[in-house]
Amino acid sequence: SGHVQPPPPQNVTLLSKDFDMILTWTPGEGSPRDVMYTVRYESQDRIGKWMKVPHCKNIHRTSCNLTCVLPNFVKVRARVKAVSGRFQSPWVESQFKEYYLDVELAPPVLNVNVKKNSIHVNAFFPLASCVESLSWMYDLNLWKAGSEDKKQYEGIFRKNTVTIDTTALRGNYCLSARSSFQSIDFQHSKFSQPVCVLLNQEG
Repeated sequence: SGHVQPPPPQNVTLLSKDFDMILTWTPGEGSPRDVMYTVRYESQDRIGKWMKVPHCKNIHRTSCNLTCVLPNFVKVRARVKAVSGRFQSPWVESQFKEYYLDVELAPPVLNVNVKKNSIHVNAFFPLASCVESLSWMYDLNLWKAGSEDKKQYEGIFRKNTVTIDTTALRGNYCLSARSSFQSIDFQHSKFSQPVCVLLNQEG
């Protein structure tokens, strides 16, 4: 069986998920067990120049994280081929994507610190190191548990702590946040799971 061309990979997709850009695919039907994959990419400002991706050469898995490989602010696409022994399939290409315009944001993780008359809130983002420097922001909601009336804090830069005066608040309060990013228009993630804290309860 090891002497035929392996079938090409299928469903080749450049997927933006949770701040990352990942190429995914499925094995072609009838792929041999020893099949491996190699990935390359090209950017729209250098069409026809397919760049190697050292950590995705002759791999067994069916995905390749390209987040910190791809150049920012330019459309890129990737391609993958199947390799079996000395034989290889044709390349199969993904569609073009651009990191910022197409990035899918993940909700931030909230760190809530309750003090005597205030709460301090930080948001942490699941970011790859290469996009750490960009101006991701977050929106924060605060509401009394059971109420629909939410106080909103919008467009907070992610390194900043929000301090909320809780002197007048009594009971169970919840906080939730979403990531936001300004490209051509505002993009938002879903809101994070609420974090709830008891405030100024006597005893």
